[in-house]
Amino acid sequence: MYDIDITKILFLDIETVPQFSDFSKLDETKKHLWEKKAKTIVSSDVEPADVYSRAGIYAEFGKIVCISIGFISIENDERKLRLKSFFDDDEKKLLENFNQLLNSHFNTNDYYLCGHNSKEFDYPYIARRMLINGIQLPKLLNIAGKKPWEIKHLDTLELWKFGDYKHYTSLELLTNIFNIPTPKDDIDGSQVGDVYYKDNDLKRIAVYCEKDVIATTSLFLRYRNDDLIVDKNIISVTEF
Repeated sequence: MYDIDITKILFLDIETVPQFSDFSKLDETKKHLWEKKAKTIVSSDVEPADVYSRAGIYAEFGKIVCISIGFISIENDERKLRLKSFFDDDEKKLLENFNQLLNSHFNTNDYYLCGHNSKEFDYPYIARRMLINGIQLPKLLNIAGKKPWEIKHLDTLELWKFGDYKHYTSLELLTNIFNIPTPKDDIDGSQVGDVYYKDNDLKRIAVYCEKDVIATTSLFLRYRNDDLIVDKNIISVTEF
């Protein structure tokens, strides 16, 4: 995996929140369904409303508020990491814009996606929310019927496991042991829901999400024993 052309990888991270600000705003059917789901994730003596803040990690009960991506280019023998974030209260609009980017620029078989714990979370979450929003899956996410070696999905957590599937290591820990600047210097994933619903600060979430993309890109480079991309060459862009 480490001999892949680094300019053919789209690094990404997503941020998700519950579909509503609190449990009381769900309709009766959704309340009942969340109550059933809650029983599978917490003890029976915990009220489902008290754990509704966890709903954002489930595609059936959450929504995506930000997708950040990073793409490495080489210009004048220098590597540059170009960052772009899609963030919006309107999830369908966000996903349509992201889908358009994939279809326009990353629609051939030589491109890869890469994230941290992305095979378990980011990729399936995006695909499920696209289907729920009536969006046709792009080539990079449409894995139905493909053989394992045909799926262009990389995962820095899986690469670190080396086949040890019971082992989980956070991005925060890996950045620490590889001497990569931490992406958790402002908020962490557990605070995204409050920043979204209480602070109404999508831009802050996007900045946090982009830091995770930078960290994941840097981690992949460390796996290859490559130098990190210098700060002056990390650029936020509006277009790819």
